[in-house]
Amino acid sequence: MNWHHIEVSADNTHFLYEGKPVFEQKFTEVLKFHAPGLAPVMDKAGAYHIDITGNAIYKDRYARTFGFYCNRAAVIREGKWFHINSNGKQAYAHRFLWTGNFQEDLCPVRDCENNYFHISLDGMRIYQLDHFYCGDFKDGIACVKARDGLYRHINTEGSFINRESYLDLGVFHKNFATARDKDGWFHIDKSGKEIYSQRYLAVEPFYNGYALATDFALSKSIIDESGYPVLHV
Repeated sequence: MNWHHIEVSADNTHFLYEGKPVFEQKFTEVLKFHAPGLAPVMDKAGAYHIDITGNAIYKDRYARTFGFYCNRAAVIREGKWFHINSNGKQAYAHRFLWTGNFQEDLCPVRDCENNYFHISLDGMRIYQLDHFYCGDFKDGIACVKARDGLYRHINTEGSFINRESYLDLGVFHKNFATARDKDGWFHIDKSGKEIYSQRYLAVEPFYNGYALATDFALSKSIIDESGYPVLHV
């Protein structure tokens, strides 16, 4: 049985394979299987992880567990967050007020003073600068809300990738990112520069050269990479 094909039931209490229960046991809540074939579940005893046979992979129980990413899963115990590996062992000694999921072997966290930064697989911060917020790394670049309240993109060393800052930012997708200044939303390139002069109430990332945009009259259009509306929808 290939764990990739195991699905979560509609009521989120058990697992299905080809439409049939994988095993008889039901839970209070389940989340989907992730590599290496483990799933977070919760029952009356607490939260933990199981393998595809339904067996717990460790004896510990947590307030909550999440999926494995980069061989690390976020768990909560006594109000503190940290990660465990696929053997159920704690990946590091630190505790946080919140952790994300590892992406590209790096993870955003929030410490006891509500500072955001990124850590490596061993729980060590990868740069010294604190932020108001930070998101996942994608292709080596992450969005952060810096201490001046503006959003910037950083690399895996924690350095800003350009000199530009905005009121809001999205991640880069196919070389462009969404950005917002005082006049509205638009798209930028990796130098941080706008790729067109128009502004919108909202824009989505480009999908094969086109993006959905909403103007300030709440009309929606498909725009090309020059910002030109090619189709009203």
